Amino acid sequence: MTNPWFFLVIAGLLEVGWAIGLKYTQGFSKPMPSVLTVIAMIASFYFLSQALKTIPVGTGYAVWTGIGAVGTAILGIVLFAESTALPRLLCIGLIVAGIAGLKLFSPA
Repeated sequence: MTNPWFFLVIAGLLEVGWAIGLKYTQGFSKPMPSVLTVIAMIASFYFLSQALKTIPVGTGYAVWTGIGAVGTAILGIVLFAESTALPRLLCIGLIVAGIAGLKLFSPA
């Protein structure tokens, strides 16, 4: 059996993809970015559902959204010149610490 944490990381990375993809769909008015975004959404939910077969739902969901939040915030900085203010970066770091803590203390 494949490692459920691997599935969860893939799900989280796909969440980053569809979150960033939403920006490029321009309200789902652009066909290609819209199709790719919806595919990423479906794939993200699929991998999340596979991970949740083993990982507790609270932990899995929190890690999934955490990966999505951190990845999207970082890509927002890189792609869209969003703020790199120290308090913002510290808050992103707190999310990373929370994800690591959930992984460390999870029974799965």
